[in-house]
Amino acid sequence: MAKKYLLETWREIAYNQEQTQKQYDEFWNAYFAQEKEVYKDILANHGTVVSGTVEELAGKYNMEVLTMVGFLDGINESLKKENPIDKLTETTKVTLDYDDEKLYKNMVAAKADWLYGLEEWNDIIPEERRKELYKEEKLSGTVVKEKKVGRNDPCPCGSGKKYKHCCGR
Repeated sequence: MAKKYLLETWREIAYNQEQTQKQYDEFWNAYFAQEKEVYKDILANHGTVVSGTVEELAGKYNMEVLTMVGFLDGINESLKKENPIDKLTETTKVTLDYDDEKLYKNMVAAKADWLYGLEEWNDIIPEERRKELYKEEKLSGTVVKEKKVGRNDPCPCGSGKKYKHCCGR
């Protein structure tokens, strides 16, 4: 039988299709509350790289190992060097050396206002820069449709001819 890693177990629990909406909401609300506390701590101690085994970090933040795995799954793309998230065991050593701006933008992308709105960000990224990052992230998913060149418009290649007599042939 193939070895089951912690991430697979976490995802089976977190995305269980057999739970009721109420159970689903209760599960995620409890998770988000714990997640927020971990982020408050790591942001408040900005510059200090948190590391240890999955089990040690779960103990440090007073959460179950699988909940810590969920947290690690969420922060992984914001790290300077990603952890081996797919192969996590309780004794896997992980590091939470995150990129400030990448983490902020990923929180915005996840629509996690309870995280990107934390006051701890005030001492890390200036408000003006946070507004820029917020706007960048929101616009990154926006598709801008370019104006179509009409037959009788000047050709965009710069020839001076009408589009229909130049590149529109």
